[in-house]
Amino acid sequence: MLVRGNRIEAIGSAREVRVPSDAEVVDGRGKFVVPGFIDSHVHGSGQEEIDPPLLLANGVTTARDMNGQPLLYQWRDRVAAGTLFGPRYVVASSIIDGSPTPLADGVPTIEVTNAAEGRAAVRRAVAEGADFIKVYVRLKPDAYHAIADECRRLGVTFGGHTPDAIPLLEASAAGQRSFEHVYTNWFDTSSAENEIRRRLAKISIKRGEYNKWFTETHPLEVLAARTFDPARARKVFRRLLADGSHQVPTLVQHRVFDLPDSITLHDDRLRYLPAATRDSWRTGLEQVFLAGRTEQDVAEHRELYRARVRWISAAHRAGVPVLAGTDTGTPYIYPGFSLHDELQNLVEAGLSPMEALQAATSAPARFLGLHDVGVVRQGAIADLAVLDADPLTDIRNTSRVHAVVARGELITADRREHMLSHIEAAAAGGTLATRLAGCACTPVLQHA
Repeated sequence: MLVRGNRIEAIGSAREVRVPSDAEVVDGRGKFVVPGFIDSHVHGSGQEEIDPPLLLANGVTTARDMNGQPLLYQWRDRVAAGTLFGPRYVVASSIIDGSPTPLADGVPTIEVTNAAEGRAAVRRAVAEGADFIKVYVRLKPDAYHAIADECRRLGVTFGGHTPDAIPLLEASAAGQRSFEHVYTNWFDTSSAENEIRRRLAKISIKRGEYNKWFTETHPLEVLAARTFDPARARKVFRRLLADGSHQVPTLVQHRVFDLPDSITLHDDRLRYLPAATRDSWRTGLEQVFLAGRTEQDVAEHRELYRARVRWISAAHRAGVPVLAGTDTGTPYIYPGFSLHDELQNLVEAGLSPMEALQAATSAPARFLGLHDVGVVRQGAIADLAVLDADPLTDIRNTSRVHAVVARGELITADRREHMLSHIEAAAAGGTLATRLAGCACTPVLQHA
């Protein structure tokens, strides 16, 4: 393979490709080259010395950030300009939600109560630099459909959570093209959908009561999982496929929430994160994920995780496009590293290793409109991950990153180790400050 500038100029054997005399030659014998990975759901922490290099060191060359804040727009623009070495960023708007939102102060949120406010929120977000619009759980139908219409008018896409008041198929028909996580999405595939929606409509929360929303939707999720209707599901999935809607399961995040006992509290990857982050994660796990759980709760969450995997498996078999995303920003979801965990989860859900790879490369590239990204072919952007072992024989081999190429710039094995050492030193230095609000998807200390 010959790379010139930021493009793949030629692919072939040494006899087929003329190598310029001044080219830097990389010995790739015994290695496996795949497109650079795309994480379709991250929340940047704002720690420039941590997030961008840690993603790159793990072969993640593109990140779809759901945080929607000015600093991340700056990162995106600096990467594009070549003044920040990091993954390509595609960044959401601030969250657009109904009022009151369950999100706490500090999470960038635009609350809207009617159609006019919904349209104005879209216009504001686009003017501020958002690549797409993110919608959230408490939007009412009139505001939601106004947002969808304004997005169509401005030619901008929208995605996010499925609002409580909007069935999955209604949202898909309205133009929402990505559905994050597996929470209210599966209510449409339940034989008890009418009962679930009656109970869902009665949920009342105040601003910042994020944990209450999770607590009150939990029994509805259990009911949905236990009343999964294959016939209904086939109809739902056919409609999603016809609409071009995508599912971003973030099973790695669900595993943390549903199976907290699976977390390794002394994970070696913690050394790449500042003490403040580690402390916040530990406290969040104790006070949010574990506090007050009964034995029945524990059993139900285990049941839910197995059901989530089955639901994604059924959606995938029906042809619904699946995109690999992690929800980085949630406790014990590691920038870059956890994408490899998610690929293993997707294989567990029934995707073949090749399909899992595509869920983290070519599929999200098409979804994001990045036509020369996510593939290894002549003329494509040179975003590549060089692996020490074949991921098609064992998906876990995606984590065996030897080297990375980001927009034509080579990160050799030695440079990658240097980057990791620098990240570890920066995290240990204690001088980093989290400058952004936390993830707005999971309940972490009421500010997430």
